[in-house]
Amino acid sequence: MEESLRVRVGRRVQVVLSHADGSEEALTLDVVPDAAADFERGLLGEGTPLAKALAGRRGGEVVAYRAGDLRQVRVLAVTRSPADLDLSAAARRQEVIDKAVSESDRTNALNFASSFSSKWGGYEPAGIEDWKQFE
Repeated sequence: MEESLRVRVGRRVQVVLSHADGSEEALTLDVVPDAAADFERGLLGEGTPLAKALAGRRGGEVVAYRAGDLRQVRVLAVTRSPADLDLSAAARRQEVIDKAVSESDRTNALNFASSFSSKWGGYEPAGIEDWKQFE
């Protein structure tokens, strides 16, 4: 018989979160390196307070955990995470950041072009309006 697994990176954890009002919430989370974390997709970064509280625990253990209205976490089961788990959250986050920076640069260039004038003339924002640096 296989020894029960402990919570660590590469493990899928089924937990029940207990709230102060008595309500409970069941979650299934995969513990991943922080760069791959995406809580909405069930990927819990190893450096988060919840992952740290669960680290080394086994199925059946109850952990006192105070965050917001949470009071404790019960570990139902610990299994191996699937091998095909998508860990590309860091790349997706960087893509969003790059697009936001590009849009900010474009807006700044438009603001400058539309407000700058000198004795030699001003800038024409027409070419800037079609700026698509990272798209």
